[in-house]
Amino acid sequence: MTVDTKPAENAYAVPLPADHQPLRGSRIGVLLMNLGTPEGTGYWPMRAYLKEFLSDRRVIETSRLIWWPVLNLIILTKRPGPKGKDYASIWNKERNEGPLKTITRSQTEKLTARLAGLGGDRLVFDWAMRYGLPDVKSRLKALLDQGCDRILLVPLYPQYAAPTSATACDQAFRALMQMRWQPSVRVAPPYHDDPVYIAALAASMRASLAKLAFEPEVILCSFHGMPKEYLLKGDPYHCQCAKTWRLLREELGLPAERFRLTFQSRFGPDEWLQPYTDETVKALAQGGTKSLAIVAPGFSADCLETLEELDVENREIFLHNGGKDFAYLPCLNDSEEGIRVLEAVVRRELMGWV
Repeated sequence: MTVDTKPAENAYAVPLPADHQPLRGSRIGVLLMNLGTPEGTGYWPMRAYLKEFLSDRRVIETSRLIWWPVLNLIILTKRPGPKGKDYASIWNKERNEGPLKTITRSQTEKLTARLAGLGGDRLVFDWAMRYGLPDVKSRLKALLDQGCDRILLVPLYPQYAAPTSATACDQAFRALMQMRWQPSVRVAPPYHDDPVYIAALAASMRASLAKLAFEPEVILCSFHGMPKEYLLKGDPYHCQCAKTWRLLREELGLPAERFRLTFQSRFGPDEWLQPYTDETVKALAQGGTKSLAIVAPGFSADCLETLEELDVENREIFLHNGGKDFAYLPCLNDSEEGIRVLEAVVRRELMGWV
């Protein structure tokens, strides 16, 4: 007796009942996920964005009994106006959107073109924001509607942190919990020490430094901060930032005193990861440093915290305290180096699927 092992050319050759649920295809979705941006710079769009962001228990772990009145009666009353002005200073007026949205869209489009030959029309790329639009739930649905039964989630954070990578995944998992027929899902891990990422950062920095009319005496490697308490609870973010800084310093061949690790964007009265970027900038200027550059390897795309906080606020701190030459070195963004990093991450995580 022989067994026919030849696969059927059409697994669904038998006609299906008229009321049968539509069959899902066998395509693979790749969803890039970044933090988010307000829909406008006015009071109410800013308030809505800040409320969603600062209500996230991954971001603010303070007891709700304490945090709710502080957030709703103080912060959401006072903060939308000033923050809206900050966003307005970097706003993409042509598209009427924040730069993070513009860059993340472009990253997705360029990655789609770069990987066109990997899976043919089986691969479908999309992007979403954890806070604001386009939201994670709607983009997951869009991928399912296009026949994706497997989805790779790619949090656009080189270093893992609960308030960034984890909350992006939380949002995706909340959407999956509402589905009867869930797709198979993978999550790309952080790539803080990936050789491709370190090489791309170094190449980008060298290119940016070569365009300057001065040579920085000191370069600050500034990462977004977080409360020190989160580190003590076991968050690996600080360690991964320190490893990125060390590997990048070694790749560039810079001594530790010339390439320094700092943390920015602290919020509230609690102690955050140190040393603080703004205090370091001030101390360097007052101590006689005349030329300074800052790079932000923890951000995959430029945003408010880089374009306004680093390039504007910290520039003013440096110049007002005796500094002379200042430069902010841009993120990888949608550059050739940046897309090469995303391509390496996605190719690796799709192994076995394509």
